[in-house]
Amino acid sequence: MRPKILIADRIHDVAIEEAKGFADVDLEFNLPPEELIEKIGKYDGLIVRSGTKVTKEVIENSNLKIIGRAGVGLDNIDTEAARKKGIKIVNSPEASTISVAELVIGSLIALMRNIAHAHRSMRKGKWERGKFTGNELFGKSLGIIGLGRIGREVALRARAFGMDIMIYDPRITVEDAREYNCKLVDLDELLKNSDVITLHIPLMDSTRGMISKEELNLMKDSAILVNIARGGLVDEEALYEALKEDKLKGAVLDVFEEEPPGNSPILSLDNVVLTPHIGASTDEAQINAGTVVVEKIRNFFRG
Repeated sequence: MRPKILIADRIHDVAIEEAKGFADVDLEFNLPPEELIEKIGKYDGLIVRSGTKVTKEVIENSNLKIIGRAGVGLDNIDTEAARKKGIKIVNSPEASTISVAELVIGSLIALMRNIAHAHRSMRKGKWERGKFTGNELFGKSLGIIGLGRIGREVALRARAFGMDIMIYDPRITVEDAREYNCKLVDLDELLKNSDVITLHIPLMDSTRGMISKEELNLMKDSAILVNIARGGLVDEEALYEALKEDKLKGAVLDVFEEEPPGNSPILSLDNVVLTPHIGASTDEAQINAGTVVVEKIRNFFRG
């Protein structure tokens, strides 16, 4: 018999068609919690993104065999309740790797070459060539905190620009770093010697506020901080003060402690490039987020 799957958040049409190839699929987007609880009992599989909350109540009222999260995090799924009921959970963290890595490099170039400011100036009819002198990536030291999937892809792209790369990651060996032509160092050395520092680590109790006033004070006045990972990794109040007082040259932020960031004073600064959590917002990543998780669910049911 074909498994019955509920897709409760919109995923790409390509992924939906792939799911229909091996399962009976219902599309029910934006279901209120009580309706999801009422309907979930007839499904073998559930696919969500970040919108639908798969609570303990949903799981306890289900006969699910597998839950798929089309994306990276599992914050919206009660994983402990699922584990106790023997429900497998799959996601697709690899789907957005290239998109995020490219945004790191693109945003960094935008900041270092004053692209946004120059663009706004041109839109106002001005021609201010001398005002927007910037810097090259070539020959700069890049410090990568976390050499996971995205960190590795950033390293490969940075090397193509002629950057020297240092890595801080307690989980890897010197040999792992050498594979990507990187030098493995401790955190203090990375902070003190990098021209650009980019974060590629998960947000956990041990990493929350990892970059605070103390760490910022170790960085060069000419350094740039890039955070396209998780907002809570950086103490934004301390970052604002460092940027405002020119103790840091600039910052690239795609993620924030609170999203949207509301009236954060960081929004008022000129030495930043800010984007609204768009690391995975490419057509390719959106297709991959759905198709990867659908493939994992298909493989699960085929045994």
